[in-house]
Amino acid sequence: MPLVKIFRHIFKGREFKESLKLAVKGILYLFLYHRNMRVIFLMGIAASLLGLYLRLRGIELAILFTTVTIVFVSEIFNTAIEILMDIVSEEHHVKIKLVKDISAAVVLLASLNAMVIGYIIFVHRFSR
Repeated sequence: MPLVKIFRHIFKGREFKESLKLAVKGILYLFLYHRNMRVIFLMGIAASLLGLYLRLRGIELAILFTTVTIVFVSEIFNTAIEILMDIVSEEHHVKIKLVKDISAAVVLLASLNAMVIGYIIFVHRFSR
């Protein structure tokens, strides 16, 4: 099979649109039913708008946007893992609790990192 046909088969427009639609539904679910996701999103938007307002340099904006995205993605994975663990067993299980605690730790570390990055980027702008 020629390479072009393989790529056409892999990247069919209809399938990509459907995948995109499902991803958007997943994000909407997170916003509607998970308060932490709304808080993270609003804080990320606020930090991003502040960065644009203060006219941060390109590299500073790139670091800021990447940091916000890392926190957002870590919360998405944390939520997915918690939902999956609830499917595995609704009863209390020490190892399931440990998995949930570890996935929450990822969000905590990403959030702490974001606070440090925010401090480094913004503190000199406000101390003038």
